[in-house]
Amino acid sequence: MDTFDFDKMQEIQRELREKYKGRWTALSPEMGRSSLLWMMVEAGEAADIIKKDGDRKIMDVPEVREHFIEELCDVMMYFNDVMLCYGIAPEELERVYLEKHRRNLERW
Repeated sequence: MDTFDFDKMQEIQRELREKYKGRWTALSPEMGRSSLLWMMVEAGEAADIIKKDGDRKIMDVPEVREHFIEELCDVMMYFNDVMLCYGIAPEELERVYLEKHRRNLERW
């Protein structure tokens, strides 16, 4: 099975964007702002599931868990759109992420 990573996520986001080319707004830095806002809305929907159903149901009730994961997928789709809009490659994200992680390890 192929690894499901940011390269794969961006590949399928590009496929989706190509399918709806002309119907959806083109990727651009200006569109990145909207994508970030939509990502936050989707994160709020995931938080609503936690608030409404609680942690135990997410862990124990398959339908609730599936709905929660679906909302997280929406967050990731918009996150990838933001990266695409601003031309952030997965390798660039990895480099900065690992540097941030290193700094966090040394913080306290």
